[in-house]
Amino acid sequence: MKIVIFIFLLISFLNSSSLQKPKIYKNQNIKGWYMSEKLDGIRAYWNGKNLLTKNGNKINIPKEFTKNFPKFKLDGELWTKRDDFENIQSIVLDKIPTNKWNQITYNIFEVPNAKGDFLKRLSKAKIWFEKHPNKFIKFIPQIKCNSKKDLDKFLNKLVSQKAEGVIVKNGKLSYFKGRNNNILKVKKFFDKEGKVITINYDKNNTKRMKSLQIKLGNGVIFNLGGGFTNKQRYNPPKVGTTVTFKYYGFTKNNKPKFASFLRVRKKE
Repeated sequence: MKIVIFIFLLISFLNSSSLQKPKIYKNQNIKGWYMSEKLDGIRAYWNGKNLLTKNGNKINIPKEFTKNFPKFKLDGELWTKRDDFENIQSIVLDKIPTNKWNQITYNIFEVPNAKGDFLKRLSKAKIWFEKHPNKFIKFIPQIKCNSKKDLDKFLNKLVSQKAEGVIVKNGKLSYFKGRNNNILKVKKFFDKEGKVITINYDKNNTKRMKSLQIKLGNGVIFNLGGGFTNKQRYNPPKVGTTVTFKYYGFTKNNKPKFASFLRVRKKE
């Protein structure tokens, strides 16, 4: 029994880890590509039987949420609205699903391993859900990008509405896996995750957090002091917690420039 469970988890991980992953946009030529809003939610991979996180962990969902889902694979984002990540995270990653799942929609942006170019792959899922309706299903609008000016205008409009950013994708290719130059994320800033290893408190108020000492995946350690509310400074993330922060490039010592706290990131 244990062997069967292990094999299932291994297969789930391998399936989810081979998903498409965007690289960072650096003024590449994206004329003729498709652009769409990058939703700030929880990415979810439908393997034909279960919804999995990007790390291959099964998501606990109400039975009706995946009613009429196909046997073929889907890739999308579990989402509610802009600037609502903490709420989305608390609902989706809860071990026991609640009626709060009624706030969540599954926003499809890819159909892994389907035949044809990008729009043809998406049409496979659209045709399926036209015949097998599900009230939780949405498709992220894909807009043809004719120039960098188009992209900048689209990005600025979304950011002004508290969106996270934009995804641009070469729509002419067959499905591909992994991190690739044919899918790019475009943001006004970068974001990264790190682990809290120390909490630094104010000298004049030992109950108030001044900054968090963060360790990045590459071993770099720095102090994160910006972006916290006063309430968060009196109840800071605990040591061992993973936090997400935004930044604007790196110093010569590979430390994030102008880093600012965004949120605590739960394990997916």
